[in-house]
Amino acid sequence: MIKRIICLLLTGVILLTAGGCTEKGRKEKLVLALRSGIYADIIKQCLPEFEETHGITCELYELSENDLRSYVLNDSVLKNGSYDLCMVDGSWVAEYVDESVLADLGALGCTIDDDIIPATAGICIQNGRTYLMPYYGNVTVMMYNSELAEKVRTGRAFGSFEDVADFCKKAVASGKGGFVYRGDTENNVLVDFMPVLCAFGGWVVDKDNNPTVNTQEFAEALRFYMGMISTGRACGKEELINGIENGEYAVAIGWPGWYDPSRHKNLDYVSIPGKVSEGEKGYNSNIYGIWTLGIPKNSPNKQLACELLKYLMDPEVQKATVPYGGVPCRYSSLRDPEILKEEPHFEALLTALENGVYRPVMREWPRFYTILGDMMKKIINGEEKPEEGLMLAQTALEALVNE
Repeated sequence: MIKRIICLLLTGVILLTAGGCTEKGRKEKLVLALRSGIYADIIKQCLPEFEETHGITCELYELSENDLRSYVLNDSVLKNGSYDLCMVDGSWVAEYVDESVLADLGALGCTIDDDIIPATAGICIQNGRTYLMPYYGNVTVMMYNSELAEKVRTGRAFGSFEDVADFCKKAVASGKGGFVYRGDTENNVLVDFMPVLCAFGGWVVDKDNNPTVNTQEFAEALRFYMGMISTGRACGKEELINGIENGEYAVAIGWPGWYDPSRHKNLDYVSIPGKVSEGEKGYNSNIYGIWTLGIPKNSPNKQLACELLKYLMDPEVQKATVPYGGVPCRYSSLRDPEILKEEPHFEALLTALENGVYRPVMREWPRFYTILGDMMKKIINGEEKPEEGLMLAQTALEALVNE
């Protein structure tokens, strides 16, 4: 409750700064709460035309991930909210829907069209209602050093995780590192591992969101993953990118937003393979981190916000964001011949987006991944044996979801 009061006070400061209600003689205003970084940057490029056409101004608040989630959530208790449009991470959807944070976009006239990659829109629809639109196509991919791959690989594509493991071993034999992974936070450890878990046919929960950690699939996937990471080491984001780029390491799980083809000459990526071995059944294994857009239920300008949302989701407007780092979830953008000339990696990105998996839609997810990620770190570091550690994690996670 104390945290909520503090967040409401901070929201009040934002309202005072934003100017509150429109004063006589001033343009009407829309207030946007966005995730800072490239996600907000590309929206900035789109706003001038909309502002001029509609005779309004748009005020942006570029917030960290944690601040964005809490500010919008806590603001939802106000009758007249502070924000008219907000970015939402998929892991917040259950909480936002339970707390009635978001407006029903369908009732406002915003719909998901056939040009949007269907799998990316799955989390946007809850209980038969559309609350969000998939805006930035963040999804895990397999990043690798292209120069090192040419030297030590046999030329086969990364068709399986055994291919990836083989590349890592050959890299080590050549005097380089193999698989480098993000071991800095519980969330990063788990998300880095999830594609391997999917390829083994496992997952963290069942269809009813009951934990499925103490299973044969999970244990086998974790042993395989530990074998891969033994060829490299844990590090943070920037060190990971630089290590792959300069050839110090061979391969890693990464995100498209990290990749700049004009700057990273020896770094490339492919869609993550969904199988362990060639000839085996394949599974969707690319993990979504898609940033979606929604309208708060208490927005004082919902209809105008809906017009802005339609504009930002327009196929041509989304194409125009690509030169600025935009990653649309639209076929028309990812298959456009002119765009592919400049962004050939979009072909791999399309495959990844078509074969992606959202993290579980559950309010407990932040605590869930903290418990599981912490145990995985202990297992990886040799503090717990895999079988015993997964049993302990399963017990703790069952207690969490049954609270």
